[in-house]
Amino acid sequence: MSKVLVTGGAGYIGSTLVRYLLDEGYSITVLDRFHFGKETLPVDSNLVLEKGDIRTASPDIIRGHDAVIDLAAISNDPAGDLNESTTISINHLGRFRMASLAKEVGISRYILPSSASVYGFSPDVLDETSPVNPLTVYGEANLNAEKDILALNDDAFTVVVLRQSTVFGSSMRMRFDLAINGMVKGYLEKGVFPILKDGKQWRPFIHVKDTSRAMELCLRAPSADISGQIFNVGSDSNNYRIYDLASHIADSLGLPFNYEWYGAPDHRSYRLNFNKINTLLGFDCLYDAGFGAKEIASFIEKHESICSHENTITLNWYKKLLSEGVVI
Repeated sequence: MSKVLVTGGAGYIGSTLVRYLLDEGYSITVLDRFHFGKETLPVDSNLVLEKGDIRTASPDIIRGHDAVIDLAAISNDPAGDLNESTTISINHLGRFRMASLAKEVGISRYILPSSASVYGFSPDVLDETSPVNPLTVYGEANLNAEKDILALNDDAFTVVVLRQSTVFGSSMRMRFDLAINGMVKGYLEKGVFPILKDGKQWRPFIHVKDTSRAMELCLRAPSADISGQIFNVGSDSNNYRIYDLASHIADSLGLPFNYEWYGAPDHRSYRLNFNKINTLLGFDCLYDAGFGAKEIASFIEKHESICSHENTITLNWYKKLLSEGVVI
């Protein structure tokens, strides 16, 4: 699996994943609309950038690769609600189109980075066989993409789905609309940790470098181990109630636990079991929330221009682009 097409490769996860894959010796093509710029990516002889949309891209862009990692998506629940038809057209139909084309042109492996948001709400600890209950169009679009794309799996075309936990950590396309990242930024700016009401909701978390490692692992894992499989991606120790998470971050940074509530009560709540990916693929996370908080604080100090940019809040950036007549 030496030549990989990464859609959405200039985004928050993608720009970290691409660097990791280049370091591991892969040749990469990034297909992206570059709404967040190309500056998020390095200049490298093994990296090709293609501006395009997964909803309309030519099969020729896919042809000749060993695998596709299909990251292109509206990237969170609030942004997904901005225009439901757009979210469905990209997160579900666009990625199903890419997978179908990949199969048609003879690509042997397709990795779908999905989201734990498909679980929506449950009081239980959930594994991959647990009922799904998406509460947003973002969650529904991801789930429908999973179902349609997994149906393409066969002996010649390996499909694997990764249900990613909520991601945290520094990236050259930085985001502060993610819980841990936003908490650190909020404290550094205002002296309080912002906590989404009511703080009792559960979430699993994963560092952006760890989810990149999981994707790379799926590039080289034996097909028999991943073919047609769904994996929760994260670690048991990074399941947190949001209030407890904020308290842990304060302790990790050696800061007083001053906080403020924001937003309407979050009805999503889920915590996950990660035994399957650990047992079958030997995957475990290297980074915890405390490490991430320290890393983010350092990154903010060193990269003021990146971290102060309005595109670090995805929903606001999409609204700005739409106001300027840009088609999302």
